[in-house]
Amino acid sequence: MMEAMPSNLRKGLSVAAFLLMTAITWAQTGTIRGFVYDQENGEPVIFTNVYLHGTTMGAATDVNGYYSISKVPPGAYTLMVTYLGYDTLRQEVDVAAGQIVTEKLFLKKAAIQMKEFEVTAAKQEAQNQVRMSVTKLTPRQIKRLPAIGGEADLAQYLQVVPGVIFTGDQGGQLYVRGGSPIMNKVLLDGMVLYNPFHSIGLFSVFDNDIIRNADIYTGGFNAEYGGRISSVMDITTRDGNKTRLSGKVGASTFAAKVGIEGPIKKQSTEGGGSSSYLFDLRHSYLDQTSKSLYSYVDSAGLPYNFTDAYGKVSFNGANGSKFSLFGFNFHDGVTYRNVSDLSWNNWGAGANFVLVPGGSAVLIDGTFSLSNYTITLDEADLAPRTSSIGGFSGNLNFKYFFRDNELRYGIEVQGFRTQFSFFNSTGRKFEQNENTSELAGYARYKWKLGKLILDPGLRVNYYASLSVINLEPRMGLKWNITDDFRFKASAGRYSQNLVAANSDRDVVNLFYGFLSSPENLPGTLTTEDGTVREINDPLQRANHYIAGFEIDLGRYLTANLEGYLKDFRQVTNLNRNKVFEDTDEFADKPDYLKKDYIVETGQAYGADLLLKYERGKLYLWCVYSLSYVDRFDGQVSYNPIWDRRHNVNLVASYAFGRHDSWKVNVRWNYGSGFPFTRTQGFYEGNPLTGGIGSDYTTANGELTTVYDALNKGRLPDYHRMDLGVTKTWDLGEHSSIDLDLSVTNAYDRQNIFYFDRVRNTRVDQLPFLPSAGLSWSF
Repeated sequence: MMEAMPSNLRKGLSVAAFLLMTAITWAQTGTIRGFVYDQENGEPVIFTNVYLHGTTMGAATDVNGYYSISKVPPGAYTLMVTYLGYDTLRQEVDVAAGQIVTEKLFLKKAAIQMKEFEVTAAKQEAQNQVRMSVTKLTPRQIKRLPAIGGEADLAQYLQVVPGVIFTGDQGGQLYVRGGSPIMNKVLLDGMVLYNPFHSIGLFSVFDNDIIRNADIYTGGFNAEYGGRISSVMDITTRDGNKTRLSGKVGASTFAAKVGIEGPIKKQSTEGGGSSSYLFDLRHSYLDQTSKSLYSYVDSAGLPYNFTDAYGKVSFNGANGSKFSLFGFNFHDGVTYRNVSDLSWNNWGAGANFVLVPGGSAVLIDGTFSLSNYTITLDEADLAPRTSSIGGFSGNLNFKYFFRDNELRYGIEVQGFRTQFSFFNSTGRKFEQNENTSELAGYARYKWKLGKLILDPGLRVNYYASLSVINLEPRMGLKWNITDDFRFKASAGRYSQNLVAANSDRDVVNLFYGFLSSPENLPGTLTTEDGTVREINDPLQRANHYIAGFEIDLGRYLTANLEGYLKDFRQVTNLNRNKVFEDTDEFADKPDYLKKDYIVETGQAYGADLLLKYERGKLYLWCVYSLSYVDRFDGQVSYNPIWDRRHNVNLVASYAFGRHDSWKVNVRWNYGSGFPFTRTQGFYEGNPLTGGIGSDYTTANGELTTVYDALNKGRLPDYHRMDLGVTKTWDLGEHSSIDLDLSVTNAYDRQNIFYFDRVRNTRVDQLPFLPSAGLSWSF
């Protein structure tokens, strides 16, 4: 009879039968889900395993402390949680067919510390997630670096992440596996941040005490992330203490801070909802203290100052659902005497939520926010340079759990306005005012098949202002060859509409502005092999290809090796070679001499090796990176200024004394020299300010530089050691004082920052720089 049916009807019946069997299976089993909290302060306990004792069924908590164990046969079980620093929790639970059981679990701090459970949890995550090119950071890990300036900071730890290149202490930027800063996406509680680092380069805008978790993706990120073509940094902040008033007050040679948090409605282990608040303020006075403390660096003091303010109010439901309101204002200023003044301000406000529907196994979360970023550079002999970007963003995400498998999908919408005004040294003005909107949808399914994990995804970006739809397939894979040896790989397509308001060729440029949808582009681009392609839109594009291995070398030592290729298919840059206006008068001139922008191609490729050892009080982190970055602008092939061939980071942290009240941290960094363009000579140029009637015999000339080939030279190698010591005095159950002493550039290495060609002066990075900080936590 089946043979007599049409083929389409047979296929439809097969699908219907499959869906029916799936529904029957789900109806015969139940789901256990919920959240895991720290009983002392109500904060979620993240990335810990929750499992059913005596079975192989379990799940890890996410960044909100959420877990979900599906397809549980009906019966009575013991739900267990084991985690470093907490007593083992056991909770009896009964599951009926078709039932969704929600259990909020509260872990109590343990008097006896147990290390092996944390190692086990990390290993289980490695065996069940692809984890390609991602580093997960918590405040505890960040504090394992020397506390430069008297306090630990995310910016300092990012510099030791595999694949990350840092260009300097003063105004340095982070370059991730060949991508420039404009290609890095930074999220704070789901909101896009446009400049996360202060000009001094040692501090981010994120005070370490507000961070819950930071996920750093250096490549190969899946479909839930988009809008950038190199990397993603996803920061989640804490909600604030839900059980008691607490806070921290501190001061150092660099800055002072105050943070306070507490419950509006206390959280109870007996059930019910809760609410809490968190406020944090940090202000740097380095431009004042350095006049006396660091006058040997510069008699006028170090010209940096910043202020960071952040606040958050959270409301938590009885079943774990949560709604939060948050806002921030970050300000940064630099004053170079008689040269330039730079300042930027970034403010934002938003709301996010986590929703746990009562009758469904889905987890829903979302964010809506407004923000604005403005930067101004006043230079001595030029008109002010300004850039701003402001607008809204929102996203809605859905997540389903099917035992070891997981389905995610969602939508994202963004609208912003960019404004840019710039005069170059010849007085030529560049200006842009642009409204841009983007809409994206994505889906991702993680599928575990025995020892193989497949993680395909698809992102669809619609750039409304350009009327361009871009399909971006992503793929992740892991093969658990043995319990201790795993192979992984990923690939994907990526695009973005934002362009930097400075050139990638600038050696030093603190001006960090934004452009969108640039129009004055060449009609074609030429690749290095001579292939000519049409430029159909101004999007920047890249493809990622990554593969590597994870190896557990015993209980406490792990190794991670990854090789990567980022193929930059289309990169937009400001055209520093523009001579003519793009008008009919100069129609015969080539595009690279009259267009406002140039379009380049290039590749970044290399390998990163990470060795991590963690046992008891000792922590070691060793990274070696080998990288190559090439660019071709249609005329010249060159290495951009962040092309560092070799990069080594060694970190060691050791705690000792009663209750580990002493902690010693060491970090050493080595980097081979950056590319630079040599100076061949100088001559007296005549600007001919009077046009064709200028008298060159009486006109004042100006010093003009003759350059060698672009970036064919190499600066000297860089290396630096930082040391830190922390002493803690416990004053009571919840009260302590911390003294942080640190030294930056401990052996006073003279590392070059850049060379001032006109003044024939070498400018170095920070010299030997001691600092101290004292804080009280309560």
